[in-house]
Amino acid sequence: MSSKISGIDGAQIASVGAGRSVQRSQDAVSGGASANTSNDGSQNVQITGTARQLADLEQKVRDLPAVNVDRVSQLRTAIEQGTYTVRPQHIADQLMSLEQDLRKLPDAHESGASGE
Repeated sequence: MSSKISGIDGAQIASVGAGRSVQRSQDAVSGGASANTSNDGSQNVQITGTARQLADLEQKVRDLPAVNVDRVSQLRTAIEQGTYTVRPQHIADQLMSLEQDLRKLPDAHESGASGE
């Protein structure tokens, strides 16, 4: 049974890499990622140590709670009691610090990345 979505017949589309394992080894010389083409034309993808670290960090961030319940409770209590004070200079200093940190990041255009 085939189904057509936007004029594409799913029966005519070949799956890529189905049933093949992915080789995940680091290039010993450069430490970088590379793709090797085998005799049958398939490619083996190699993931760098840096990519693995980023994936691990991303998972740790995902595991963090979205909301710090204790901090929200403290702030809610302070607001209800009228003891919460806004410190505009502290907020401004934190915003400036964030801006300075963002300037240190590589520009997407400099690294060759393109949104096109």
